[in-house]
Amino acid sequence: KKGGAVKQGVLSSSGKYILFADADGATKFADLELLERKLSKIVSKDGFGVAVGSRAHLVKTDAVVKRSFIRNFLMHSFHKVLYVLGIRAIADTQCGFKLFTRKSALYIFDNIHVEGWIFDIEVLLIAQYLKMPIVEIPVNWREIEGSKVSLVKDSIQMAVDLLTIRSNYFLGFWKVHDPLSKPKRE
Repeated sequence: KKGGAVKQGVLSSSGKYILFADADGATKFADLELLERKLSKIVSKDGFGVAVGSRAHLVKTDAVVKRSFIRNFLMHSFHKVLYVLGIRAIADTQCGFKLFTRKSALYIFDNIHVEGWIFDIEVLLIAQYLKMPIVEIPVNWREIEGSKVSLVKDSIQMAVDLLTIRSNYFLGFWKVHDPLSKPKRE
């Protein structure tokens, strides 16, 4: 699953910054420089920061306007649900182009539980919970034919996963832990 593969890759990565990008090439890698520049301006004193690529600026353009009615309806419904769940400051949570400081990546990805398409939401919820600075940056993007997303099936699964994420954190079954802390010996 996408989230599991990204988690494994991120936790195995090294470097000052860690990027994950969708493999279809819908976002131009030339935008990495823009994300890096913006991220470097918001990194906290303790080394946290997340830069989120965004397609929100494309909503009124051909890239989104030409989508089917049902696809646009589901997109707007999804954003309303996210607002209710507490993600209000990020317009495009699903863009597969995100850059993290190494410390942020370790904290976030060591804590994620969901491995499906919706894992981006858990990533951002953890970042918000830990009060990490987050910046959203418009990126160049184009829709790639042959998407692996099944509109109806994956929309239902995403809704179930959203409820799973929210209820498990709300009820305390899932907790955010510090991956850098060592267990205390007695």
